[in-house]
Amino acid sequence: MKTFYGKSKSGNVSEAVKGLSSPKLILMNSSAQTFENNVKTLEKLFPGVPSIGCIAMGYDTDVVENGVFITAFTEGVKVCSGVMQDVTTMPAKHIDEVQKAVEAVSPGRDNTVIIDYCTGNDAVALTTLTGLTKKYGLQIMGATGDAGKVSANGEVYENAMVFAVVKNEHGKVKTYKENIYAPMDEHIQLIASKTDKAKYYLGELGGRPAKQVYQELTGATEKSIGTQTFKNPLGKVNGEDVCIFSIKDVSGTGLTLYRQVNDSDILTILERQDMEEVAQKTIRQIQSDFRHVSAIYSVNCAFRYLMFQESGGISQYLKKIGSLGTSCGLVGYGEHYNTQFVNQTMTCVVFE
Repeated sequence: MKTFYGKSKSGNVSEAVKGLSSPKLILMNSSAQTFENNVKTLEKLFPGVPSIGCIAMGYDTDVVENGVFITAFTEGVKVCSGVMQDVTTMPAKHIDEVQKAVEAVSPGRDNTVIIDYCTGNDAVALTTLTGLTKKYGLQIMGATGDAGKVSANGEVYENAMVFAVVKNEHGKVKTYKENIYAPMDEHIQLIASKTDKAKYYLGELGGRPAKQVYQELTGATEKSIGTQTFKNPLGKVNGEDVCIFSIKDVSGTGLTLYRQVNDSDILTILERQDMEEVAQKTIRQIQSDFRHVSAIYSVNCAFRYLMFQESGGISQYLKKIGSLGTSCGLVGYGEHYNTQFVNQTMTCVVFE
């Protein structure tokens, strides 16, 4: 398979797609100011070509914070794109749209991925896809876009998940999740209570005010909690897997998170690991799984991006991943790994 990547710092779609011909699928990431106009322009330039888009920063080996970014699949794929609406209320009502798209590409059990952009309520939207992923052996990677808007096939949507079902006709696909956090102390186990799932609110940890407990364990001041989460997010350990709960803000004596937490969830405090070692582990795993990499499409969390900026920038990291093959992606506000909604994570799909 083959891909194309183009960008325009001024937000000019025609500039970003210069040199692109006969695309099978177009992924667009754009700044908010030009997003809706770019959606219309892209459809005019490539009428009828499957496309999805969201408001986000894009990257190859460097992140550009404003403009428009185009990733296109040009050869070796079979694609069908669409939209699942009403993700905050009844996404299951529109699951048939996804199933039709999946069946249109005749998926194999290791060669098909759903790439998606969502406006919110990601965990519920992804759970809705569980039946399809099990039935067809599908994998998923995607992101939460900014500003509550996404696009599919020339139309802008709110309260929706837009998606592209991509079948690699000449090899396999595989999704990965890279987590750079581990428990600070395996003996710290705190039962969540007084939660509000609709507001992503965490009231208490271990029967005490969540804000107070977090400050005591991390040394953060109330004002610094929002940035302390770069170093010490909350986490839920499931076997060898760690589910990250990023902290958004202080709310009274509790905390507001970026994903839902439930009463009786057992949480711990995470700490950042050596980023160089984690990246090398990801690279070694991909090299072990693939003899040849055609392309990598990834999402890096906005918090990871800010964290990398604090330590000298993300370019070095992106160049390491790019050493495997053509690599590009976007900075998201929540990441999708199969049917999991994750925080402060890198997820990607690798094409043979």
